[in-house]
Amino acid sequence: MASLTNHNMFTGIIDVLVEVTDIRSEGINLNFNILSGISAELKADQSVSHNGVCLTVTEQGHGYHKVTAIQETLQKTTLGRLRAGDRVNLERCMQLNGRFDGHIVQGHVDQTGTCTAIADQNGSWLFDFTYEPSSGHITVEKGSICVNGVSLTCFQSGHGSFRVAIIPYTYAHTSFGQLRQGDKVNLEFDIIGKYLMKIIPEKYR
Repeated sequence: MASLTNHNMFTGIIDVLVEVTDIRSEGINLNFNILSGISAELKADQSVSHNGVCLTVTEQGHGYHKVTAIQETLQKTTLGRLRAGDRVNLERCMQLNGRFDGHIVQGHVDQTGTCTAIADQNGSWLFDFTYEPSSGHITVEKGSICVNGVSLTCFQSGHGSFRVAIIPYTYAHTSFGQLRQGDKVNLEFDIIGKYLMKIIPEKYR
């Protein structure tokens, strides 16, 4: 969602959990200062996923980088809810010679969802989410879903709801460790499912 012409691809495999150190308004936009161990590897005009939202690096310095979110992005994602000190999931765009470990993620958030329940399973966690179902916004049993930039497999898929299981590594190395019941999350639905829903007439679904 950095711009309408951005077509970078991600896989939903998080590089690092980073901290938002400062947020400043610029007109109706917000500028985010991000403290990250990989910021030194970035460069201005590069696209990076922040909690599942594709944003353009506007400035890069020693140990930090800055990105800007426009008003439409703030309205359709959870970025406007961020505060200094919050941590976000960071993923650099996929390299053509890299492994495809997750699923096709564009960094274009479809809508926000709500975490409705969290269950500790003594070694893993179950997270339940709800969302507003609409054309193309669907999940299927054992299908892919991107939650705050994390590629996950959903199950107990229902009309406007799904569940995911989180292993300890993901819990510790992504923002799932700070997620609480009632929190909003960024959702990007499977691009293949969205195209199929667009192509297949409603009477045949």
